[in-house]
Amino acid sequence: MFLADYHTHSLCSFDGSASLTDLAQTAAETGLTELCITDHCDLLNTQGKPDLSFRWKPVEEQLALARPLFDGKLTIRMGLELGGAWEFPDFCRELVAHPGLDFVLGSVHNLSLADGGVDFYYVNYKSEEDCYYVLDRYFDCMERLSEMDCFDVLAHVIYPLRYMNSRDGQHASLERYEPQLRRIFRRVIDTGRGIEVNTCRGETIEDWRWTLELYKDCGGTLLTLGSDAHLSQDVGKGLREAVALVRELGFDSVARYIKRKPEMIRL
Repeated sequence: MFLADYHTHSLCSFDGSASLTDLAQTAAETGLTELCITDHCDLLNTQGKPDLSFRWKPVEEQLALARPLFDGKLTIRMGLELGGAWEFPDFCRELVAHPGLDFVLGSVHNLSLADGGVDFYYVNYKSEEDCYYVLDRYFDCMERLSEMDCFDVLAHVIYPLRYMNSRDGQHASLERYEPQLRRIFRRVIDTGRGIEVNTCRGETIEDWRWTLELYKDCGGTLLTLGSDAHLSQDVGKGLREAVALVRELGFDSVARYIKRKPEMIRL
């Protein structure tokens, strides 16, 4: 079975601690076909300050070390998780023009600059009101992102729920955002792009059901799968369960990316 992890972070991410070689070793040992390294380029830092310091050289150095070690055993793709792109579109256009780039995740990790820019991780979700204040702004930012051409797949659409519900014990849901999500999904679909199923290291498989059903109802077919691993032992976690879920919901393939072009692989 083709199994690819298209959301992973090495020590080139501010919150990563594993070398790409270590990530690839786990990927090979657990039977993955492909590994895409998608280190963070968040244009707002965790406290909401602009950060345009990302450089490709450390990623290129990691790739140069790892690829020869796994030649013939594991395909390693060069990706990026690009956060906050709508704030600095000119920087993004130049960034994603890198000739070695295979894949770009488009992410919303922060409130907009106009709303203070703080990372959703650092919000204390003490009430339902706190949750929907953030979700209102989250999907407004995602809608702005969906209008850009600097990414291939929308990352972790359900992202804030991992902090609101799983961590802080709230019960927020996305159903009230269905009209806005339909607009976002249709724009992404109409431009030949897709969404990812992010397993959050195997913790959020069933949480995706409603969102995937909505995406499919909008005509969506293009999916990538990612573990969001920041440690080598988390590579690939939840991918097999994610495959089972998307099959159950009627999806028959997942995408791999080569030079920013998708290739659909039947499940």
